[in-house]
Amino acid sequence: MTLKEFYKINGGKIDKAIKDALKEDHIKSDATTNLMLKGKAGNRKIGAALLCKEDCIVAGIDVFKSVFLKIDPHTSFRTFHKDGDWIKKGSKVLALRSSCSTLLRGERTALNFLQRMSGIATLTNYFVKRLKYKDAKLLHTRKTTPNFRIFEAAAVKAGGGDFHRLSLASSVMIKDNHILAAGSVEKVFDILRKEKISPKLKQKFEIEVKTFKELITVVKCGKGLVRVVMIDNFKPVDIKRAITILKTNGFQVEVSGGINRQNFDSFQRKGIDFYSIGMLTHSNKSCDFSLEF
Repeated sequence: MTLKEFYKINGGKIDKAIKDALKEDHIKSDATTNLMLKGKAGNRKIGAALLCKEDCIVAGIDVFKSVFLKIDPHTSFRTFHKDGDWIKKGSKVLALRSSCSTLLRGERTALNFLQRMSGIATLTNYFVKRLKYKDAKLLHTRKTTPNFRIFEAAAVKAGGGDFHRLSLASSVMIKDNHILAAGSVEKVFDILRKEKISPKLKQKFEIEVKTFKELITVVKCGKGLVRVVMIDNFKPVDIKRAITILKTNGFQVEVSGGINRQNFDSFQRKGIDFYSIGMLTHSNKSCDFSLEF
């Protein structure tokens, strides 16, 4: 799925989230703007520029614009960059023109979206650039900010990563606690064999393994039932053996668990299809932008 398609599919959710963010900030009751710009003063049209204050991958430009358009549909823009562009400190991302009151009310909300999304995109791109085997994909996880996942997933995509599970309904991922609840890996597959599962949904089945014993059981019992095996928190020295076993038996391989800037190289092996990295969305740093009037 492309970023454009993602935005189109989730347009309603995105619009609602932006409206909720503006409501949270009580923009109509902006005490300072209402005090300083009474009457015609607040309606005066002025221009402003969105400036990048550090080298980064930009993400969330359309979201930034949508914030102001929700306040004043007549706000106009001239855009110089697109999501996924690497931009240098001091670059002008876009210029906009609207009423003075609109710019003051929407400034912080718009920047909050853009800065956080750009931080995620920049961190994602750090890992993407360091992929040794370019056929592998970098994925986000569900370790996201509540009510902000759509934007964080879009930011990962803008940074060169790809979409993973966007919700519990997106696909079947059997994790360690599901295995414990069922009783064992063998019992998990007993359950799957008894259920009538649509072929479309079955294509998205994934199971997590934490030991070689579980991995071998999946290989013996899981053919035709799961497509992807996530090897979670395996030591780098054990990953090559795990890949050989899984690939020989036709499974796709996902690696997850504790991957960071310092150890990413040690995890990389030929044959890995996916790396899911939680820190993309739970340990990133927002990028610095400013709106200059």
